[in-house]
Amino acid sequence: MLQVAVLGAAHPHIGEALEEIAWRDDVALVGASEPDATMRERFLGGVSAPVYASHAELLERHRVDVAVVSGIYAQRSEAVLTALAAGAHVFADKPLCTTLEQLDQIGAAFADSDRRLGLMFTKRFSAATVAAKRLVDQGVLGELALIASTGPHKLTQSNRPAWFFDSAAYGGAAGDLPVHDVDLALYFTGATSGTVSAATGNVRSADHPDFDDHVALLLRAGSAIATIEANWLSPEAAELHGHYRMRLSGSEGTAEIDWGYETLTVATHDRPTWTEPLQAPMRPMQFFFDAIIADTEPAVTTAESLLATRVALLAQQSAESGGAPLAW
Repeated sequence: MLQVAVLGAAHPHIGEALEEIAWRDDVALVGASEPDATMRERFLGGVSAPVYASHAELLERHRVDVAVVSGIYAQRSEAVLTALAAGAHVFADKPLCTTLEQLDQIGAAFADSDRRLGLMFTKRFSAATVAAKRLVDQGVLGELALIASTGPHKLTQSNRPAWFFDSAAYGGAAGDLPVHDVDLALYFTGATSGTVSAATGNVRSADHPDFDDHVALLLRAGSAIATIEANWLSPEAAELHGHYRMRLSGSEGTAEIDWGYETLTVATHDRPTWTEPLQAPMRPMQFFFDAIIADTEPAVTTAESLLATRVALLAQQSAESGGAPLAW
């Protein structure tokens, strides 16, 4: 039985982790911790396992095989390193951390360890993404040239805690929102080097002056170019929290992923537009627990988790320095 603990609960995404743990009969929640009393009650109030204010106390009292980290963004790196020092594998909500210095510390610690790191890259395991990757690998689209994605999110400001609008705690929009699509750009292209530049802005500054609410990235991933746009401007009355989409353009055809309605639309030079059949999606956290139990590398590997995070944080650095392109 895999012993799992939650270290930090400051975002609703922790609910997905708790649901996965409850669903499985080969995983047990042994404890949870969150330093902030309000968030501890909000996100862990219904947990039947012991709940602590201190990560260290939890780890002293319980053997933990996997730590799930979902605290305040700027505090996640400390929780990750604490869990790793206690011998636990780590599965983190994104963003993994908020600075390149934190990322370097995490990378060095995992390099000296036999533990594994995973990130909650939920788009990786959607039915449309899986089908798109299959088409790319089969050469249906030819050589990928352009990737264009859009990621609008509802801010719903009244439901957000104060830390969310504090750059010292949140980090920045470029390091947060686009990381899903950065990961996918690397996944679809197989690129291991390139450049990234970014620009951020704030069009609702009266409501949140210390918080950028939109970002655009220009990412060169190997020979392909990706434009990634994400924002906190999705209309509050819209049907979806965010109508996330991505278009893959290659030498032989295009594919458009619509995550909002879970479809994949494809056309090639010798076949008119069709809707690709999809299989049932994998649950967002299933891949990591499956891998740890089987003692294999997770589908989103430690190296991939670190690289996507690095590119996103470099994008944040670029935005803060006038949009200068940075190599990764």
